[in-house]
Formats: sequence, structure tokens, C-alpha cells
Amino acid sequence: MTDTQVTWLTQESHDRLKSELDGLITNRVAIAAEINDRREEGDLKENGGYHAAREEQGQQERRIRQLQELLNNAKVGESPTRSGVALPGSVVKVYYDGDESDGETFLIATREEGSHGDLEVYSPSSPLGKALLDAKVGETREYTLPNGGSMKVTLTSAEPYRP
Repeated sequence: MTDTQVTWLTQESHDRLKSELDGLITNRVAIAAEINDRREEGDLKENGGYHAAREEQGQQERRIRQLQELLNNAKVGESPTRSGVALPGSVVKVYYDGDESDGETFLIATREEGSHGDLEVYSPSSPLGKALLDAKVGETREYTLPNGGSMKVTLTSAEPYRP
């Protein structure tokens, strides 16, 4: 698996997601007990509490599977220490199609890496993220848009993310 196919996580984010997973797994017993209690209330067709508990169980099981897959495929490490190169964990500034007034700043990371206030997050596996990976400041790359067109993006800065 290449670095662009794994999920990049800091140790802090990995630990936070692992803790969430452990809590959900521990909560399975409580949800199962809730379902059993609601089942004993009688007719399941009209038992809103039973159906709500089953729905909650389904949502938690989906999240458990999502977290397990994410953590199994995660690359855990620190934010990059190098400036000037777009890497997972870098805050980058770019502009599009040669128009320096059409720029933005964002973090190259996964959404699971966490919310970063007003800082937008782009996955390293997104078309833009893939195009920028390993780009050096001043370098222009091209990537394919969802509509099939293409866009040029120029990297103007890349700094390690600092929470």
C-alpha cells in the first residue's frame, strides 16, 4: 500500500479514534440489554422504543466497522517536519489556473484527522490532494475535476500542521 492509499493520522488522533472505538464496543452490551428490555414490552410492530434501540445499534455497528477499517489502514506518525513540500499533515497555500487572486489555504489530511476550525481539509487521496503530494513550493500541477475538465494548481507554501 502506498502512502496515498493509507489514512494518515497523528498519534493523538489515532488514540482519540481508538478510544471512541473502545467505548462503542463496550456499549454493545448496554444496547443489547436495551433491545431485550424493549422486546419484552410486547408487540414489536408498534414498539417505538424497540425500533429506536435497533436503529441506534445499527448506527453504532456502522461506526465500529468504519473505525476498525480506518485504524487498520492508518499510518500513525507525527506531522511532517519539512516545510516547502506538500505532504499529508501539511497546511498548504495554493492558487488556481495561474490566478494568484484565486487561492486558498487548507490541510492535507483525512476528515477523520479532525476538525480544524475554519481550515478546510482535503484528503491526500482526493484529486487535488493527489496532485499536490510531494509538490515543492512554486511547482504547478494539473488535476482532473469531477466534471471531466482539468485545473492547474500552484503551490505557494507548505508548512507542517501545528494544532
